[in-house]
Amino acid sequence: MKKLLLTLALLFVSANAKDEKTIIIGATPTPHGEIVAFTKPLFEKRGYKLVFKEFSDYITPNIALNEGELDANLYQHEPFLEDFNKNKGTKLVSIGSVVLVPMALYSNKIKKLDELKNGALIAVPNDPTNESRSLELIERAKLATFKNVAQKTPLDISQNPKKLRFVEVEAAQVPRALADVDIGAVTTNYALGAGLNPLKDGIFIEDKTSRYAIVVAMRKGDETSEKAKVIMEIFRSKEVAEFINKTYKGAVIPVF
Repeated sequence: MKKLLLTLALLFVSANAKDEKTIIIGATPTPHGEIVAFTKPLFEKRGYKLVFKEFSDYITPNIALNEGELDANLYQHEPFLEDFNKNKGTKLVSIGSVVLVPMALYSNKIKKLDELKNGALIAVPNDPTNESRSLELIERAKLATFKNVAQKTPLDISQNPKKLRFVEVEAAQVPRALADVDIGAVTTNYALGAGLNPLKDGIFIEDKTSRYAIVVAMRKGDETSEKAKVIMEIFRSKEVAEFINKTYKGAVIPVF
């Protein structure tokens, strides 16, 4: 019995030590997942095993993080994180920003905004923060104006000289919706996944003053942990900046 208890104790200690040296990070595919995947050897050099879990939506990565299935995730901006915490009752925190993945307006029907006809149909993401972000972009493009509210929806439109119409679509589906609408507002992660480059294909793009930089999120209380320190040192390393600049050629912008 003593030998059995000793064996179990050693196994428990071994498992805990292994867990401490394993970092599990979730992300959506492009570019976030590609950036995470690139860092695997950088974590190994620091003595950590990186496990990357890919997600195809904006909700599951935060649920997985909140439930302890992930140590961190990389896919969202802070306004989205704040809204998620408010609506889901979670206590997730940003430990720092890494990149700006700019949103742009795309079209299969026009090449310039001044070609947009009255009554044009515009596809926007249906999650609250990205919908508001897309409407802020439309306002910057001087296509319409909206009331000064925290989170804009098409119902908050105040001036609509072109009588634009809006259709709300899941963010990942906006690129596909371009076949049926005049303009779509697409975040670059989904644009790149659909073969679109904001610099080449976008007809109006978010600039560097955007407040929507992508952050690393962790559970509240973990932000001062050794894992948090290692994650941010690696994600803000010279190697990661060079990878981003070389791979995305300005379509994804390091913010460190």
